[in-house]
Amino acid sequence: MNHFRQTGVWGAMRKTTLLTAGTLLTLAAPARTLAQSAAAEAAYNPNAESPFVRLIRPDRPGQTITTNMLYPGQFQLETGLTRYGTGGNARYAGRQVWGSTLRVGFFNHIELRATQNYLRLPVGGNRRLTEGPAAPFTGPAGFAPLNVGAKFLVSNVQNARSQIVVLLDMNLRNGDASFADKQLEPGARLLLSQQLGQRFGLEGNFGFRQQGFKAEGTKQGQYLTTLALNGPLGAGTHFGFLAETYATWQRQRGWQPGLTSGLFYRPLPGLRLDVTAGHGLTPAAGGFNIGAGLSARLGK
Repeated sequence: MNHFRQTGVWGAMRKTTLLTAGTLLTLAAPARTLAQSAAAEAAYNPNAESPFVRLIRPDRPGQTITTNMLYPGQFQLETGLTRYGTGGNARYAGRQVWGSTLRVGFFNHIELRATQNYLRLPVGGNRRLTEGPAAPFTGPAGFAPLNVGAKFLVSNVQNARSQIVVLLDMNLRNGDASFADKQLEPGARLLLSQQLGQRFGLEGNFGFRQQGFKAEGTKQGQYLTTLALNGPLGAGTHFGFLAETYATWQRQRGWQPGLTSGLFYRPLPGLRLDVTAGHGLTPAAGGFNIGAGLSARLGK
């Protein structure tokens, strides 16, 4: 009797185990198929070998941040010096700004980034306010508040011909004590790009930054829109160009449009040198500015 009971229980357990295993295999098959399809779609991207994708695309110069995202394990350093003219009411009028950005490729189509600007003192460290002797300079100088952020891929496939990326970032409250009224300043941008042919690209940004997290901080917030075209100067050359138009809007200052143009040289796929020039289109948008910089990418 006990033998038949044990046999019956064992048979029931075997049937239950087989049914459970079969159910799990049945459920796993579609999931595995979907995962394989997604992996195959990501792996099979003919556009990944196009020069527009393969060659380095930095977020400098200009106002436009590219949709380019680094792969996991890649690092990219972008640094440069910009000299702003004294004309207009630009934030850095008559100053020199050294800006550097470190970008790191992360997993799950995420890129981490940090930007640090260094505002140099005016030549001589003084400024003339009246007809008398020059007064000591009292404006901000040194390291500005650090900006940290991350890019998130919205498109289905990285480095497709049409790309959509979201950038979330924030200005911190560190930096030199001469930068007054420091507070957390969150910002967000929608980054769009459309590849033209194999080498040219049209990229645009739509963004917003506000002071603090309270509702009244939006009154001092700033909107940004940009449109940039870049590509080589000719077939088989290492030289290329950048042409950009942009505009910022703030409640107190209104619209402040401007233009940026530049040339770059890429001796290697992961190395780029650039020179730029820009000008505001209204007195409030700032005067003439020139700059030069270097961008280098490490990792495969």
